[in-house]
Amino acid sequence: MSRVAKKPISLPKGVELNVVDGGVAVKGPKGSLKTHALPGVSVVVDNGVVNIQLAEGAEDKFGGTARAVLANMVKGVSEGFERKLELVGVGYRAAMQGKALNLSLGFSHPVLFEAPEGISIETPSQTEILIKGSDKQLVGEVAAKIRAYRAPEPYKGKGVRYAGEKITLKEAKKA
Repeated sequence: MSRVAKKPISLPKGVELNVVDGGVAVKGPKGSLKTHALPGVSVVVDNGVVNIQLAEGAEDKFGGTARAVLANMVKGVSEGFERKLELVGVGYRAAMQGKALNLSLGFSHPVLFEAPEGISIETPSQTEILIKGSDKQLVGEVAAKIRAYRAPEPYKGKGVRYAGEKITLKEAKKA
């Protein structure tokens, strides 16, 4: 069994994990998540500690994956995940209109982005977007979709970028 799969997952206060036929359900203060079972992997809950066990003779390629997915689910329902985006460029701004995110990204029209179920989007300032949710994969997917509307270009660095993302700028053409 892999080193990752051997590490136990401790359940924080208020989080409960149930093994249901065909998957695992995790419930906590920030919501509830459900995933399907991976082949050859069984989940054992004992006194607030979750362990991954492989079936006899099963390949151990799913052990570490199952443990990582469960750990992310437990962290998501207890603390939640967030991703921060920054808008760089003259006239680039974001504002919330109800549940929709209104983006001005230099196009002839504003871009409206509807937040999916389980995701909350905030705009602390006109050039910052904060995406929050309990599902790590969904938070990352929403951030990538918003970034794809206007990815940072390599000459001036204008566009939507992840907070702290370093853009390598190209040198302009010499005359």
